[in-house]
Amino acid sequence: MRLTLRAGSACALLALAACGAGTPGGTANPSTTAGTLMQAPPLRVASLNRDDLAAQLGASSDGRQLLAMAGAPACGVDFHYFQYRTTGGAGEPTSASGALMLPTGGGACSGPRPVLLYTHGTAVTHGYNIAAITDPANEGWAESAIMAAFFAARGYIVVASNYAGYDSSPLPYHPYTNARQQSHEMIDALAAARAALAAGLPAGVTDNGQLFITGYSEGGHVAMATHRAMEAAGMHVTAAAPMSGPYAMLAFGDAVFAHGQVGFGGSVYYPLVINSYQHAYGDLYATPAEVYDPNYASAATSLLPGPYDANTLFSTGKLPMLAIFDSATPRTGDAALDAALAVPDATVNPIAALGFGQPALFRNSFRAAYARDALAVPDGALQPGGDLMPPSAEPASPMRRALKKNDLRGWQPRAPVMLCGGMNDPDVNYPVNTLTMKGLWAAQVTSDQVRVLDVDPTSNGELTSAGQVATIVGGIVAQVVAAAPDAAGAQQSAAVRAAVAAYFPATAPGPQRAMALGLASVAAQAVDYFRARGVTGAEALASQVGQAIMANYHYPLVQSACEVAAQSYFARFVNGATP
Repeated sequence: MRLTLRAGSACALLALAACGAGTPGGTANPSTTAGTLMQAPPLRVASLNRDDLAAQLGASSDGRQLLAMAGAPACGVDFHYFQYRTTGGAGEPTSASGALMLPTGGGACSGPRPVLLYTHGTAVTHGYNIAAITDPANEGWAESAIMAAFFAARGYIVVASNYAGYDSSPLPYHPYTNARQQSHEMIDALAAARAALAAGLPAGVTDNGQLFITGYSEGGHVAMATHRAMEAAGMHVTAAAPMSGPYAMLAFGDAVFAHGQVGFGGSVYYPLVINSYQHAYGDLYATPAEVYDPNYASAATSLLPGPYDANTLFSTGKLPMLAIFDSATPRTGDAALDAALAVPDATVNPIAALGFGQPALFRNSFRAAYARDALAVPDGALQPGGDLMPPSAEPASPMRRALKKNDLRGWQPRAPVMLCGGMNDPDVNYPVNTLTMKGLWAAQVTSDQVRVLDVDPTSNGELTSAGQVATIVGGIVAQVVAAAPDAAGAQQSAAVRAAVAAYFPATAPGPQRAMALGLASVAAQAVDYFRARGVTGAEALASQVGQAIMANYHYPLVQSACEVAAQSYFARFVNGATP
């Protein structure tokens, strides 16, 4: 999701000039074989030397924060746009596009270099293009800047797909969290990118045989699925870093639909999942009206991805921002089912409680059928002391069957893995996903083949579920404002920034410290934003700031902190550590 308030620490809000760009796309390849590079050489859309990249990033406060996290560029970067053949969720031939970022500048930026395969997070607009580094209005621009700063400018060849269903892809839907399709597509994208490298590009770099895989949110699922598929096919993976992904898909779906643990962004995420599996398997519903409220059926099935950003979808009423399930839950007469369908206690899970309202996105009958099946064939990962694997019995619910088919439990990685996320994540449930994989890979965690990192900036264990960090930061804001209610705006926001940053342990530079500084930045920006709109009271500002923290937590805050971790983790292997 891309919401309005952003942490400055996550994105450099600048337009990168297309210095030295202009090489045209090459000769078209008519082959329709998956993995084919469609134009060789691919179009170079921008070229920045190291100093120009540093200067442009350093021209804004947000860019300076990105440089502080990623480090000063060691290399320049050439940005190429490429297209390749692949297949859709039902196996239909299609094509997709992406970005190929190449380091330039000689020395450690030239010759044989490691390849980093990047899988991006959920995108709402069909026009998402991670190669659009010269267009900050494009939804893919922010992740393009992050990948350039953290990896391409540090000497990696970055291969990043837009995915089928986005940008120039003719596929009329996106195979969201379809493990088989997306993993095969990333292998296709890598094959096409390697063909471009082999044909020779202006940067002159070559593939040194090291392959790193990383991705965030949806991309976390794609990255793990790709790692699994590559090792199953006998392909070499040097190391992987899936971040904040929905890995235990069936357990995650059960937590939401059967237990009401609704997350932020659910009105986008959940329809994308259902649409994807309906196209792939064809049995989730006969008509959308079986699943969605009539107010939203058309938008939920046709506008994701589409021409509108998330804010437009919400502000125009095409989708609800928060009301995923009906606050008037049905009384079925089955005590266990009624308890599962009940509105969560807002004092226990405030984020989930926000997901209930009217009119709701999903029909009660659809949710009740799902929950009934989850109670009959439960996922042990949601039971204290239960089996962390999906149930062996096949679910009766078509949606639960589809989720189980795309669940990533049940494999053991051979290459080193770092799992990164945040315990307070209000979008992708960290305990259900990351901690479940940690439990399944306990032996690898013990041997340090698998590392698991929670970037929440606390060492005392107080942050244990979604919503708590917002309460903590909101409380700090209330104290600061109450202590000096008449302070000027700039003075008040500066005091909030300092107080939030000081609250968390003063760790050395690293992921947790980046997260703490990001929380402080969002809190200060939110104070400025809401004060300018007439919100001045301590409690009112605290509430608004808390909501801003939750809106920015999954993206960009956790992603920024996890990128810091991934950069450091991969550098071990680039610098000679044995995988």
